[in-house]
Amino acid sequence: MDGRARVAWHLRRLRVERGLSQESLGVDAGVDRGYVSGIERQTFNPTIEIIDRLANALGVDVSAFFDLPNSEDAEPQPLKSGRKPR
Repeated sequence: MDGRARVAWHLRRLRVERGLSQESLGVDAGVDRGYVSGIERQTFNPTIEIIDRLANALGVDVSAFFDLPNSEDAEPQPLKSGRKPR
């Protein structure tokens, strides 16, 4: 797994674990929602500044994006679309 794939995998995992939409995370990190999506789809190559902002918004250290996932870990699934119940 290359670096871009690790960042994408962990970004989605951390975002979904916290129940954040791409838009909410983008607002918290000062990054466009489309850019967050592009990172998760591995079409954008984020700078370390962007990764740092995302890490701060998610409450983790930057290193959390670079760990090699365990082989038994399932691929993180996206959140269900639509409005969230209150």
